[in-house]
Amino acid sequence: MSMSDLLAPADISKALGACAAAESFNHKKFFETVGMKKKSKEEVKKIFYILDQDRSGFIEEDELKLVLKGFGSEGRALSDKETKALLAAGDKDGDGKIGIDEFATLVAEC
Repeated sequence: MSMSDLLAPADISKALGACAAAESFNHKKFFETVGMKKKSKEEVKKIFYILDQDRSGFIEEDELKLVLKGFGSEGRALSDKETKALLAAGDKDGDGKIGIDEFATLVAEC
């Protein structure tokens, strides 16, 4: 399954384009622009599984750095500052990674 199976390719391109510049990533704007805010909890979980590249059940910091690449090959790597901000926003239990329920909550908060 790919992101374009779950999200409109035009929305993906628009969202990736909006944060193409360094230090321009805002997870709330990105998730809304890409259309995740309108998705069901089950669809958001499918997106989580695509982003969980090592299938550990968590999105760790190294995977967060590449989160935009998970949406499309034209995505860039996040800066360390952007990665830390995303981790801080999503890691509700402080274990240094984002679990599936934390991810669903992060998207719902947008």
